[in-house]
Amino acid sequence: MAIDTGSRGQPQSSDVLNLAADKARRYVRDVSERRVSPSEAAVAALAELNEPFPLSPSDPCDVIARLDQIGSRATVATTGGRYFGFVNGGMVPAALAANWLAAAWNQNAALRVMSPIAAELEEVVLRWVCEALELPPECAGGLVTCATMANFTALVTARHALLARAGWDVTADGMFGAPPIEVVVGAEVHASILKALSLAGFGRKRVTIVEADSQGRMRADKLPRLSERTIVCIQAGNVNSGAFDPAGEISKAAKEQGAWVHVDGAFGLWARISRKYEHLTQGFDQADSWATDAHKWPNVGYDSGLAIVRDGTTLQASMGITAAYLEPGSRREPMHHTPEASRRARGVELWAALKSLGRSGLCALIERTCAHAQRFAQGFRASGFEVLNDVVINQVLVSFGGPEVTREVIRRVQEEGTCWCGGTVWQGKTAMRISVSSWATTESDVERSLRAIIRIAGVCRAR
Repeated sequence: MAIDTGSRGQPQSSDVLNLAADKARRYVRDVSERRVSPSEAAVAALAELNEPFPLSPSDPCDVIARLDQIGSRATVATTGGRYFGFVNGGMVPAALAANWLAAAWNQNAALRVMSPIAAELEEVVLRWVCEALELPPECAGGLVTCATMANFTALVTARHALLARAGWDVTADGMFGAPPIEVVVGAEVHASILKALSLAGFGRKRVTIVEADSQGRMRADKLPRLSERTIVCIQAGNVNSGAFDPAGEISKAAKEQGAWVHVDGAFGLWARISRKYEHLTQGFDQADSWATDAHKWPNVGYDSGLAIVRDGTTLQASMGITAAYLEPGSRREPMHHTPEASRRARGVELWAALKSLGRSGLCALIERTCAHAQRFAQGFRASGFEVLNDVVINQVLVSFGGPEVTREVIRRVQEEGTCWCGGTVWQGKTAMRISVSSWATTESDVERSLRAIIRIAGVCRAR
């Protein structure tokens, strides 16, 4: 048996923690110099981990060394400055360090009695986020894994509220025989909303789809008849174009009929903190619920989603849990605001990120990444390639010609490793999608990536 134990019979941790810290520091130090996607050899080496469950213990230091040797090389360098895929943010240094500390604490954030620090920080960051995004001060919320779960949380809360108005207790009686609820979405609705709707029992097909304009914005003039049992889902930041639905017009029409407005603002909602981009987000504060991610633009690290609801009483009524041994205290209890009970203390990293950045730092991060997106668009246009969207924030869609050529450019860019960009289909055209979301991205990263993409595109187009 290779595990060293101390006087109390427990494994010694100082050596393995020091080793892990050294490996992590080296990874962070070198990530900006390595290729963004792992090499074929690194991916192939993962097969070495596919072994039978060990019959006996292993030395913890050997475990970490092996994990680093095989695992670190097979990662995608999302923490570096040249990853532009899937609107994945980086991880600001304070959030990374707080993540290590939170892991050492190993707190269960379900109840305040389980972790006073987790409960307190969760309350603080929810207030900070509402202040930063200029949402109503009476809002309540919860920390979840991602925008998909945040959308689910908000939509379940909306379901509870609208059915309660109709005299139906969905928590006690379920959906069988419940009064119908209509759901309205835009033609460019994100897949996470459709998944959340299916999980909440609404179904993906039983929704009313509203026509969108050329940038993916829901057309307010095409809204159907709304009622007090309608949920309207609007979007702050289209995942392809970055466009924003006309929230003011839609919310006005919805409020006149008593409908519930939910905002899918996974990344775009954070533009509200910038005076340069806040005009894009006008009217979004009039909604009834919001979903967003902190692991995107605030760069908190994975995972960190937020569900925010104007009516905190309704949120607790839909998410609360009752058991004799789970007696709540007099203050806010985290588990009564999310679908999960036991969960990690996500508020620790979020607090550290927001505390370290402050309003001005977060604003600078957003404006800097948007400027980088503009530079990408400028570089592509100057080289004769078609930019398909109005680059309003951090999203760029570019076509390099026909679908086959564009797909080949994307494949070669990913394979070459200078940067990483994904593909999509927009308005019927195959495109490369570039999402500039990381605090670590520099002008040098953008220029280096532009040169690589344009060079590869030139070769593909010539062929």
